[in-house]
Amino acid sequence: MYGKAFAPEYQGALTTLSVNSSLTDVLAAGTEQLREAERVGARAEAARSGLAVAEAHRRLGQVADADRAWKASYRTAREAGDEGAMAWALWSGGTLARQRGAFPLAWRLLRLAAELGEHAGDVVVRGYSLAGLAETGRIQGDYGAVTELHEQLLAEARKRGEARHTVWALEGIAQIHRNTGAYDTAYAMFEEAAQIAARAEDRRGHAWALRGLADIVSVRDQDPDRALELLSEAETSCRAMNLSGALAYNHKMRGNVLYRAGRYEQARDVYAQALAEFEAMSEPRGQALARLGLVKSLARLGRDRAETATDLAELARVLESIGLRHAGRMVERARTELGLGLLPSAVQGTGAGADDVDVMAHSADGAGTEVAR
Repeated sequence: MYGKAFAPEYQGALTTLSVNSSLTDVLAAGTEQLREAERVGARAEAARSGLAVAEAHRRLGQVADADRAWKASYRTAREAGDEGAMAWALWSGGTLARQRGAFPLAWRLLRLAAELGEHAGDVVVRGYSLAGLAETGRIQGDYGAVTELHEQLLAEARKRGEARHTVWALEGIAQIHRNTGAYDTAYAMFEEAAQIAARAEDRRGHAWALRGLADIVSVRDQDPDRALELLSEAETSCRAMNLSGALAYNHKMRGNVLYRAGRYEQARDVYAQALAEFEAMSEPRGQALARLGLVKSLARLGRDRAETATDLAELARVLESIGLRHAGRMVERARTELGLGLLPSAVQGTGAGADDVDVMAHSADGAGTEVAR
């Protein structure tokens, strides 16, 4: 039995904030409480208020502000001798690093957060940090290394009746199944995640689950209209909470659905919109994936083959530099689909073969998909 979803990253005087609070409201409340804590010299409270500020900035796509905020929260927590707050700040920083495509930094910060959280006796931040590590490996396509961790965290979340973390783990495992072609299993897990999120009033987790369902409906069932309906429902929640990152990934998925349905002009426009959104939040992985969809759509609309080939070669290098293990295969699939032949071996990757349509970011948004989302 699962209780109502809560947001453990909203701490101290901010625990009254809902998991569904608008991020602009969270930012305003967090900033006000941070200033008050600083005024009276309450360092521990300042550190925990600063965490909410960092997370609001991150989820709003305000990368530079988020970077400053999590570092300030960590420094203040260290001065206060609050190891738990230090761990939470490191978790926020690691999640931001993953969002920015800085995977080695994400691994380092999240490992430190998990270790510090365990030392502090804070099982929640430890769990969120381990989930962040699992999310990072999954996004990079290293399924063998993180599938067991995903399943372990799912079992722990179910045992505690923690709805939000259960939803995250289900969505992460579902994404692995989707990317390896087990569509029925993936659909069932996304569906369970959506049901738990809805009952727990977790609008963020529900939006990501709907996005996953839309993907399966589009690929397996070839029902673009139903998929677009699910994405529209998810978009409503994203807009209500000002989830910039989740909204951008929602739009990229809409582009995927339209492209698969042969609606290339519409797909082109939606991919361009998603690309602009990712650029605004300095999200390199999303930018590269949206660009890939845009290049494919333009090619279908008659763009010069040589220009398309040049763009795909560049994208292969970009995706490989980001650290996505399946990057080469994603671009090779696009080249084959468009009749452009193979890339030179120097820019081919070797990874697991996920479809170009996705490597879900839940963080993106949360411990992982969206505890971090």
